[in-house]
Amino acid sequence: MKNENRFYQDLKPFLSCKDFTVSGEEYDVVLNEKYNMLVTQPVPFDLGSYYESENYISHTDSKKSLFDKVYQFVKKQSLQKKLTLINSFKTEQKTILDVGAGTGDFLNICKNNNWEVFGTEPNSSARNLAKEKGVALEKDLSFYQNKKFDVITLWHVLEHVRDLSNFIKQLKQLLKPNGRLVIAVPNFKSYDAKHYKQFWAAFDVPRHLFHFSQEAIQKLFLEVNMKVEKTLPMKYDSYYVSLLSEKYKSGKSNPLKSFWIGFKSNQKAKRSSEYSSLIYVIKNN
Repeated sequence: MKNENRFYQDLKPFLSCKDFTVSGEEYDVVLNEKYNMLVTQPVPFDLGSYYESENYISHTDSKKSLFDKVYQFVKKQSLQKKLTLINSFKTEQKTILDVGAGTGDFLNICKNNNWEVFGTEPNSSARNLAKEKGVALEKDLSFYQNKKFDVITLWHVLEHVRDLSNFIKQLKQLLKPNGRLVIAVPNFKSYDAKHYKQFWAAFDVPRHLFHFSQEAIQKLFLEVNMKVEKTLPMKYDSYYVSLLSEKYKSGKSNPLKSFWIGFKSNQKAKRSSEYSSLIYVIKNN
């Protein structure tokens, strides 16, 4: 992890966050000024165990609670927008790799729209749910080391990656020349992040190891000769994240207040472009 050392140098205190999902443990979130990026410290040795929870919703299709229902609604609304985005790319063969594909819903809609689909998902329960939908997922990228794709997508995945430098290099190698990488990540520069501070649900420590700004994404990918071509908002995220954040902050749900903060965040982002989550379309030069 020699390359990763640069992310852990010249760090400044930013805030401390609690793991509200699994352990209740406290973690430091510190600022790397060079990249304008936040880093979670320390990284648990048994990080995989921090995903083993019914509350970790991206690995389930649960619709039990209010949060589950909102999440599934947002996911459904987002799928069509994601499909529209990738359909806008001019591709050779319409091959797509979804990294961290969860329960396979995005690849399923791609498959039904004439894309040749491939995917990875480290969580076995999520892979099994995807398989029931007719989407076969591999555990990691090593299975595809001799293949090239027109499009690679990572929907809220990059923030979970431990070996960030090597992972970005891997993505570049798997992409065809002029292929597109589509990355969605939370944005700690957003209004809802600044409002909720240590209670902001998208910090999600310790599962989120890195927390990106627009500047950080641009710098990281320029290092491998890849350029951010377009940045797009994920407007629904501010509402869902605010709903969770409000519960973490006050100990109870407050849908009206959460909606107001989410709405306010999106309104402010119309000028600043700092939405709660952002999609980056990155071209392989």
